[in-house]
Amino acid sequence: MILLLKKAKLSVSRAQLHEASAFLHQAVVLAHQTKNNQAIIYTYSLMANVAYVQGQLDNAEKLFKAAMSFMLSGGIPEDDNAVIEMSLKLATIYAEQNKTELAVHGFRFCTESLEAKLEKEEEEEEKEKTEEEETLRKDTRLLLGLCLDSRARYRASRHQLSAATLDYEQALEICRQEQGHTHPQTLVLMSDLATILDLQGRHDDGLALVRRALDLSREAGHADRHVLMGNMAGILLHTGRFEESFRAYQSALVLAREAQDQDAVEQIEEGMKEVKRRKQERKREKKEEEEE
Repeated sequence: MILLLKKAKLSVSRAQLHEASAFLHQAVVLAHQTKNNQAIIYTYSLMANVAYVQGQLDNAEKLFKAAMSFMLSGGIPEDDNAVIEMSLKLATIYAEQNKTELAVHGFRFCTESLEAKLEKEEEEEEKEKTEEEETLRKDTRLLLGLCLDSRARYRASRHQLSAATLDYEQALEICRQEQGHTHPQTLVLMSDLATILDLQGRHDDGLALVRRALDLSREAGHADRHVLMGNMAGILLHTGRFEESFRAYQSALVLAREAQDQDAVEQIEEGMKEVKRRKQERKREKKEEEEE
């Protein structure tokens, strides 16, 4: 069984998902035969993740539910981080399936469960935490940040921009406190929040935030600096600063090519085309005004 799981994980790392699925199906049969509850949960979780990556959302949902069922029946509490993490994946699946009520309930369950858990810990008598307890506290807060980030993206997709802003702000604060100001995830959250501010017409606030993220990324040698630069270029475009926007897109394009990020290259090139289109549109408008 261990060998099958190792082969499955290796296949996943090589993007050989069909082979990985075959190994996992063999492993789960053995896990059930030996009544190894831990192995059953672990294998179902891997199978669910593979199904999710393959776009088999219904199958992934069933597998995550099966894994959670074994976890809860084995005595693992509902607010255990492993259960919350799986619940978050289910909420994400429901969001992609446009099952609004289930998605909203799932995200709420995850965030409220973690907030209550952390609040309970704070209310307990102050005592020196062991290394294990401190690690658990940090993991719980980071998981809460992940839940808030996921819900923010869902809310943004449904044009609930004010609510998405609040979630992003909380997720960003958690990430700063637990992982530092220059951590890659902190910078990504700054950039995502900047995008939401921009969409609300708060262009200057968004621009200031993404510029700060870009400055921090230079200090930290952030690998995805081209993404931040491209985001800044987009915000500059929305403010009508076409020359600045085009220069920022050019810099982002160089960085994206260096990073061999083809998706980003294509997005940046589209952004540059949009700058040119907007500039031509403005020229036409000015010409029409002069003729009048």
